[in-house]
This record gives sequence, C-alpha cells and structure tokens, in this order.
Amino acid sequence: MIAEIISVGTELLLGQIVNTDASFVAKELSDLGINTYHQSVVGDNQEKMKKTIEIAEERSDLLILIGGLGPTQDDITKQTLSEHLDEPLMIEAGAMERIRLWFSGSNREMTSNNKKQALYFQNGRMFKNINGMAIGSFIKKNGTSYLLLPGPPHELKKMFHSEVTPYLKTLLTGERQFIVSKTLRFFGIGESTLVNKLQSLIDHQTNPTIAPYAGELEVSLRITASGPDQETCSKLIEKTSQQVMDEVGEYIYGEGEDTSLEQVVSDLLREKNIVLSAAESLTAGLFQSQLVSVPKSSEVFLGGMVAYAEKVKQEVLGVPESILKEKGMVSEECAISMAERCLEIFHSDIAISFTGVAGPDSLEGNPPGTVWIGISQKNKKSFAKKYRFMRTREGNRRQSVMQGLDLLRKTLQ
Repeated sequence: MIAEIISVGTELLLGQIVNTDASFVAKELSDLGINTYHQSVVGDNQEKMKKTIEIAEERSDLLILIGGLGPTQDDITKQTLSEHLDEPLMIEAGAMERIRLWFSGSNREMTSNNKKQALYFQNGRMFKNINGMAIGSFIKKNGTSYLLLPGPPHELKKMFHSEVTPYLKTLLTGERQFIVSKTLRFFGIGESTLVNKLQSLIDHQTNPTIAPYAGELEVSLRITASGPDQETCSKLIEKTSQQVMDEVGEYIYGEGEDTSLEQVVSDLLREKNIVLSAAESLTAGLFQSQLVSVPKSSEVFLGGMVAYAEKVKQEVLGVPESILKEKGMVSEECAISMAERCLEIFHSDIAISFTGVAGPDSLEGNPPGTVWIGISQKNKKSFAKKYRFMRTREGNRRQSVMQGLDLLRKTLQ
C-alpha cells in the first residue's frame, strides 16, 4: 500500500504554524509498513484541493487529508472530497450529541455550522474524536482509499492511535503480515548516546526494527515486529526489548506512547500507599502543577509550598537561618532541610524539594543551571543530589521538574 499525505490549511502555507501533523502521520505509517512517497500542502481553496487530490489519486492507494474538518467557513475538506467523489455526507448521531452536550455544559449557544463537525461519508465509516468535536472519516472508491483527520495535533494523535491504526491494520490483513509495536520511554540519556549504546542492535536490525525519537527532555524507542501472528510478533519484540534493557535499562522509566514520568510516579505512590508533599524554590510550583495533571493525583499528593525568597524559606518553611547564612540557598543542606520541613508540615510519607539557579544570572557564586533536589522520607535518612543543566531559564526549570520526578521514581522503586 502506498499512502500520500495532503495537509490542508492556508495557515500552513503562510508559515503561521509548523506542520507537525504530517511528520507524525508519516512516522506512524512507516511503523505500519505503509510506504509514503509524497506529501503536499494545499490552502483552503476548493479547486486547488480537488486538483491536489486528482494528482495524488494517480500515484497513491491511500490519500490522507489532514485538517479542514472544523465548523468555520474555510473548513471545506469533507465537502470538497464529497463533491469530488460524488459521495454523500451524513450526520453521525453520537458525535452530534457530544457536540450538543459540550455547548450545553458550557452554557453557550450552538450555531448550525457546528453540525459540520459531525459529518462523515454515508458509504464509509467514522472515527471518534475523544479530544475534540470534528470526527474523522474514511471511504474507499474506485480502488482508492481516503482518510480524513482533524488538524489539531492533540486530536489527531489520539484518534490515530486509538481509532485509525487498528483500522489500517485490518486493511493490511492479507496484504502483509501482522505488525506489532512497543514503545520504551527513556529519561536521563540523550538520543545520540542511546543510539551509540545500541549501535550494534541498530546496525543488524531486520525484524524487529528499532527507531529512536527524541523529545525535548526525553527519548522514545519504538520496536516494531512483523510476523504471521500476534504471538510471534510479541516474542520477537520481547527478545529485542530484553537486549535493550541489558544495555540501557537504567534509563527506561516506562512503556507506551501515553506514558509519562508523572504518571509512573503517581502509580508508584499509589501502589505503595505513600503520599507526597513538595517544597519548591526555582521551579515555583511547576513540579506540583505537572504532578497534579495526572487524574486522581489527590490520592497520592497532599500539597506543597513555593518558598522562593530566602525570607520565606526561613520564616514560613522553617529552614534554619544558620544553613542559609553559612551554606546558602543553593546547597545540599538547604535542599535537605526544605524536604525535611515539608515532610513535617504536611505529615506526608515522602517529600521532595527543589532549590537552585534557573538563570540567567549566577546566585551565591553558583552558575545558572545549578540545581539541588532533596528527598526526605519517614524513618529514612534524607539526601540531596546536585545537577548542572545547560538550558535556558525555562529549560532549566522544566528539566529540574523532570529530574525530580525521575529521582522520585528511582527512590520509590
């Protein structure tokens, strides 16, 4: 099967937004074993869109149109393809009800143009949009398949993983073997170092294949196997996974596309029936905000304190004046004291603290990116670890949070 990606939106042509959707879909198709030889971008113009579709039909089996499924006047992708194929659209009742409930719950009047988001091909099938309103749609005609997906990345990615990938696999049945993938998540190691450590595996890969992907602060590794059945694929993946574990297992924090460090830490706290508190200085509440983004975080997180200024560290949090004067705010002793005082104040089982220099200027003779993270637990010796980050002010703060989550993960494990 040969696929072609057509991204729709004048804002893409004008450079107002970066086309991350196309790179995401291309990667997902590659993992499924579907070749992509062409990508194009077309504005919100019906005639130009039709011409782009006609060209793609001559060279590809599967056309994936991304964007233009919303309620506004320039969202014309479904209507244009409907006219081009002479295939009618119809309202999907479940999607329409979700849209009505959203407007009702928001105390907003629903205008008629919002019905466009619930349209799909009468002779095709729909894909649910868990993170938005505009549903996806699929239709096959005259030997060519057409897949329509929403443009917002958080909607597209969720729909692709939960709805589209399983369906595309059914289309591939009989055309090729089963395909199974597993994603490993890493923190504390860069993509280049990871690849270097796994070079022998990567150089000799055939089946399964190994593909690393770098995020801002972490790295993912997708292992994909093909075989005559699911069990064969799973065995191949597990064998390769173990080889990866043997080389870089200390950096693996979880599995799956939707796994995050904060989710892993929350799960560990819940599993061990432990509650956490936090005292933050340079991160100024960023750690607590990221942790409570996980549902049901109230079961494992009691609360925290932002003790940014020296006066607050001493008078509110209770860090001894002697530590602040003799060792400074950016010190092992201060980080430990912050964690210990937090443990006492909130009556938690474990507490974490952050103190350091976000930048751009130095503090107490410490260069930007100098960070101490402290851990205090009931009936255990408190400790703190020093880190040196080399990012921007905001980058240092974000990396401090991720490093703190990883330190908690390792401590709890």
